[in-house]
Amino acid sequence: MKFESILSEIDGFGKFQIQLVLIQILSRITLPCHFLLNNFMAAVPSHHCNVVALDDGGIFGNLTLEQKLSVGVPADQDGTLSSCQMFSKPQYQHLSSLNSSEDAATVQCQNGWVYDNSTFKSTLATEWDLVCSRKGMNKATVTIFFIGVMCGAPLFGYLSDRFGRRPLLLASYLSSLTFAVLSAFSPSYVMFVIMRFFTGMSLAGIIIISFALNVEWFGIAHRTFSGIIISLDWTLGTMLLVGIAYYVNHWRMLIVAVTSPLILSILTWRWIPESARWLLANGKTDAAHHYLMQCAKMNNRIKYMTTITQTELLESAQGDTLDKKYTVVDLFKTPNMRKLSICSGIVWFGVALTYYGINLNITGFGLDPYLTQIIFALIEVPMKIGVYFYLEKAGRRSGEMGTLLLTGLSLFINIFVAKDKLAIRTVVAVLGKAMSEASFTILFLYTTELFPTVIRQNGLGYTSFLAWLGVSVSPLIMLLEDVWHLLPAIIYCTVAVGSGLVSWLLPETLNARLLESIEDIEKPRGQSMRNKEIQ
Repeated sequence: MKFESILSEIDGFGKFQIQLVLIQILSRITLPCHFLLNNFMAAVPSHHCNVVALDDGGIFGNLTLEQKLSVGVPADQDGTLSSCQMFSKPQYQHLSSLNSSEDAATVQCQNGWVYDNSTFKSTLATEWDLVCSRKGMNKATVTIFFIGVMCGAPLFGYLSDRFGRRPLLLASYLSSLTFAVLSAFSPSYVMFVIMRFFTGMSLAGIIIISFALNVEWFGIAHRTFSGIIISLDWTLGTMLLVGIAYYVNHWRMLIVAVTSPLILSILTWRWIPESARWLLANGKTDAAHHYLMQCAKMNNRIKYMTTITQTELLESAQGDTLDKKYTVVDLFKTPNMRKLSICSGIVWFGVALTYYGINLNITGFGLDPYLTQIIFALIEVPMKIGVYFYLEKAGRRSGEMGTLLLTGLSLFINIFVAKDKLAIRTVVAVLGKAMSEASFTILFLYTTELFPTVIRQNGLGYTSFLAWLGVSVSPLIMLLEDVWHLLPAIIYCTVAVGSGLVSWLLPETLNARLLESIEDIEKPRGQSMRNKEIQ
């Protein structure tokens, strides 16, 4: 008797599983809040030099603010005030019809900047003057955060495979809350970026552990549904971020506000079960039996569990690997496992790099940041519903390849659309973003199903590491515009198509039982545990 058969008998989609999903919504909605937080927290409002240094004690002090800016700050080519330059001396001729200032000397801002606070009362840029020559420091905050996520993914993957999903999930909650609050009250830029690094590292644990824990408790028939429902937490979290950011426009309080759901997550953690699959794979039959009894009782299937002995439970997990401790190295030791790891890693890198590449290029809405973010979130809802029905009928492999190829096609089309055709470029780019989002949604579920239980979290940690490596590289590709303006789009398109083709080398997992050990992957196809469960 296999574990899937036991789970099916006690209902792989009942009140127990619904409670598990609902409890974890509290933590998962904080993920997009932090991942997209820089859109608001690090926003750079319009600004110009503070011209107080030009006050010579004479005419300048009697001028209106508009006149002071006219004689103190040069105009850019588009007619707006320069953000980083000021005149070394007041140009009083600007007060008359003679506006020529071709020979007027300009200097960098001498006394800081004046910011437009109509939209954002306080951001990283306004608090620490991260503009002009220091604007790279503002962009570095998000890069450092994602490097933290990149480092945290394999760390929590290894630890949760070694010590269990449940305790490491609590550790993720506590550390995420602690480092986020510390970053909110950081007195200096250096302390802030260090705390954001550790916040990203901690949030990585929530990402990979919560997804795997949900999927491991769902039966074969409802795994697709569980994956899509979990992915909708991202959409819900995005909408929550917009609502909170609209009313809380001070960056310190914004961090505290979007992190606050983790307090409820910590309080409700006591009702989150350990993965029975992991317990059985590690020989902990007593604890596994305890949680399976909980599941059976809540789903009104308690009678069946009374007939299952501990010996049968142990056999259901194929206990020949119970005493072995697995690491990331085991992902590459055997032929089939090595092929799976390399291919899935390539796909993850390509999906993440392309997704963030598209997001960097969608700038044609001309809307305020709040409305833009809502539109992006609303696009995801019908897309994910469509993905669910496709995955149920056609499978994961063709869905992953198809969405990546369509993403590449969208990028390819936009290469040939003139920049003045703003409406067409925007529509094509949004369709590309929707397909890229779909590839992300499918890949989370697909990867969880591909790796066996004994090393699943290590696999998710490894692929997440490569994904966030792609995220870190993606902004750097945009710098290649200086070499050739079409080069970034060509690279993103090539990566999307290439990773889509590589995804076809992965095995299909539709209606297949989750593997328990590496030996299952190495078995001949006909003997593989991927045989569909006999209902």
